[in-house]
Amino acid sequence: MYRVIANEIDFIVVSKSMGVHFHSQSGTAGIMAQLELDLNIKLYAVHRLDSPTSGLLLFAKTTKAAAEFTHLLSTHQVQKYYLAIAKGKPKKKQGWVIGDMGKARRSMHKLLRTQLNPAITQFFSYSLNNGLRLYLLKPHSGKTHQLRVALSSLSVPILGDELYGGEGADRTYLHAYCLSFTYSGHDYFFQDEPSQGHYFTCSSTQSALQDIGNPESLAWPRRK
Repeated sequence: MYRVIANEIDFIVVSKSMGVHFHSQSGTAGIMAQLELDLNIKLYAVHRLDSPTSGLLLFAKTTKAAAEFTHLLSTHQVQKYYLAIAKGKPKKKQGWVIGDMGKARRSMHKLLRTQLNPAITQFFSYSLNNGLRLYLLKPHSGKTHQLRVALSSLSVPILGDELYGGEGADRTYLHAYCLSFTYSGHDYFFQDEPSQGHYFTCSSTQSALQDIGNPESLAWPRRK
């Protein structure tokens, strides 16, 4: 269900497995409830991941820490980086996806042309084998299904994300890869390579990740 990445005084960072719910459902403990049970501690959620998404999750251990992380997140002082794999040729290979998001059918969301309170995503992409591309995504907002909708809007829905038109696969290929922030005067950086899914663990993806290195070292262009 999870692996503990860091267990600090005020917070804990774990890597969530794919398919694990955030909240408890149908009598099955979600990741937060399971962590509280295993660690015998009260935790406070400060951000979430969709069930199909694997990777890094941060929980606060105190109300004070929760308030601080909520402030850091709301003021975009927590940098988050995600990995995704999609099939096909995108409308553009790097840049920005910006637009308001609206509800669509079957619990889906869609990208709108307006920008009143937009979802903002920055990305690079890298060619893999078999017509696949690896996407390094940096969200600058926290909208529901934001990254899934962003890639769908580029005509390359995430592999395995059948809700948004992705081709069937052994998993939904979206992974919370890195977290970076400053808390109580200390700089923290966490990175977790995906370990589930054939296309995440294959040699071409591993080679691309080695070439990328630390996402924070890349020359991310400023928004125009």
